[in-house]
Amino acid sequence: MSDNSKPPYNDLIGDMLKKRENEDGMEKLKGFGKPLPKEYFSGDTFQHFQRIAKDAGYKPHWLKLQHEISGMIHEIATLASSGEQGDLQKRVEAVNEKIAEHNKHCPPPMLKGRISLDSLERAKEVWG
Repeated sequence: MSDNSKPPYNDLIGDMLKKRENEDGMEKLKGFGKPLPKEYFSGDTFQHFQRIAKDAGYKPHWLKLQHEISGMIHEIATLASSGEQGDLQKRVEAVNEKIAEHNKHCPPPMLKGRISLDSLERAKEVWG
């Protein structure tokens, strides 16, 4: 008797690699054909994935958002200090939407709170 309640096994990474092989793109990758360093096979798999991804220049979505949010906060603070009041509240709301998206994707220790016009100086410190 087969168990139909289990979903079929999906190897998403394997499927992506096979597709890349079929497109003749593997040979163009940095380090193709070279053995992986021995430290990649010891210890925590997730940490090794992060190191390999970093070495390849990959940035997680939440980290890209973090840099974008920081820039937006600094821009709002500059406008506010120059006395411009135009659409600052709309800009703050846009930043808070980005913060909500950031918090959905980042590791729990990296969660950050919403900002307001009154908390711009503190937000600049928090977001860098």
